Amino acid sequence: MSETDQKASGTDETLSVPVAALNPSLEAVLMVADQPLDAVALASAVGYPVEEVVAAVEPLAAEYTRQGRGFELRNVAGGWRFYTREEYAAVVEGFVREGQQARLTQAALETLAVVAYKQPVSRARVSAIRGVNVDGVMRTLLTRGLVEEAGQDHETGANLYRTTGYFLERIGVSSLDDLPELAPYLPDMADLEDELEAVANTQPTATEPPPEPGTEPEPDGGTESA
Repeated sequence: MSETDQKASGTDETLSVPVAALNPSLEAVLMVADQPLDAVALASAVGYPVEEVVAAVEPLAAEYTRQGRGFELRNVAGGWRFYTREEYAAVVEGFVREGQQARLTQAALETLAVVAYKQPVSRARVSAIRGVNVDGVMRTLLTRGLVEEAGQDHETGANLYRTTGYFLERIGVSSLDDLPELAPYLPDMADLEDELEAVANTQPTATEPPPEPGTEPEPDGGTESA
């Protein structure tokens, strides 16, 4: 397909009628983009022909530079995206490091440690090791990008979890091999399950049996105020 055909194809994919002015529409779309957007993608989003979008983005980028804004519109990897202007990098870095992000609670840190040393591991196994229900804390760790899904257990079908690259970055190591030697101090799941089964078999029947290990909820969702 020729370049002319590609442009024509991109134009055909645009909205039939633009719903707003071109420059503000471009700004709105670029503000939420998590990757560079090329002219065809922008044209499709804002409902304008590719040629008009191409003619608009460069003057828009020049306008931000002329106004001395703290951000800039860059053409990278074949597309356009907003970036923090280099001279304000120190300000952004300070905000990210010392900003108003909630710290992880002790419960969340303990749960994260279990995942780090036992991964890939299911929520049920983490709960068994910690002796409390960790659903809320695991949601916090997932939201914070410290833990991610890692497939399913072939036997139980339960979702498995592991730590992320962001976790390694935050604790300052390059791989899991660099973690301190703490794994030997965590209980082996096979031994723990045998022990729990033995306890269950020897415990007398009660009108209201005590809760199973791993069912007591955490007192919080895993974060505390900074």
